[in-house]
Amino acid sequence: MNTVQAYFDDVTSTLTYIVFDQDTKDGVIIDPVWDYDPLASEMSPESVDKVIDFVKSNNLKVHYILETHAHADHISGAQLLKSAFSGAKIGIGENITIVQEIFKTVFAMPDDFKTDGSQFDLLMKEGTSVFAGSIKIDVLYTPGHTPACSTYLIDDCIFTGDAIFMPDGGTGRCDFPKGSATDLYNSISTKLYSLPDSTRVFVGHDYQPGGRDLAFETTIGEQKKRNIQLPEGRTEAEFVEFRSKRDATLKMPKLIFQSVQVNINAGNFFGAKEGAGFFHIPVKLA
Repeated sequence: MNTVQAYFDDVTSTLTYIVFDQDTKDGVIIDPVWDYDPLASEMSPESVDKVIDFVKSNNLKVHYILETHAHADHISGAQLLKSAFSGAKIGIGENITIVQEIFKTVFAMPDDFKTDGSQFDLLMKEGTSVFAGSIKIDVLYTPGHTPACSTYLIDDCIFTGDAIFMPDGGTGRCDFPKGSATDLYNSISTKLYSLPDSTRVFVGHDYQPGGRDLAFETTIGEQKKRNIQLPEGRTEAEFVEFRSKRDATLKMPKLIFQSVQVNINAGNFFGAKEGAGFFHIPVKLA
């Protein structure tokens, strides 16, 4: 049985996971964070360093750094980790190409920016398995929050990214380009809720509703019974109506412009040189 180590970034409410085999020392890292201070426009490796320290202190062999999707609320630390661990590869669901095509225009990216996913080392396909040494990772497409979201099934654990949160947190928003409340409903009710009730669920964010303590692990059984937005038995029409009305009230994530353009480029900045990177920030003119 594999072990899960979690790290929480309280600035973006993001969970990063290290999954590892204590016997073989094989490991994978899921959804790492590269800290960004927007006022100083400065990156910091603080969150990444915590992961690196844990990996090194436990003598782990990192095979993959996996992204559940192209995040809109934090910048990925995948490239820092790839540099830190020889042989580690960055993987994401193959539908990242859809997101790249959309945002290439939004961010006025260079003509030579490829939208074939080739910036990533591994494009993961629905229904396939990837092996990180002794660790088997099954890939489930769970679109809705974005068209490129994946959930990773390892042993009796799933890592859901922004598809579903703790039961009192509900589900991910669906108002990003090519997002779909209908798709998210099917991803959760058809795919995730068909897993055994004992399946452990590790969420991508915890916003600590009501000021409660941090929580990031639940089960499929608990989600089906208690998820405040999509309990088992809620109809598609009911969920889509709720999700659409709710999303219409939400502001865009604070770092959406900075994070998405880096994250669709596998954590690389455009035009980076001599210790400086650059953002392409669109501005609506009156």
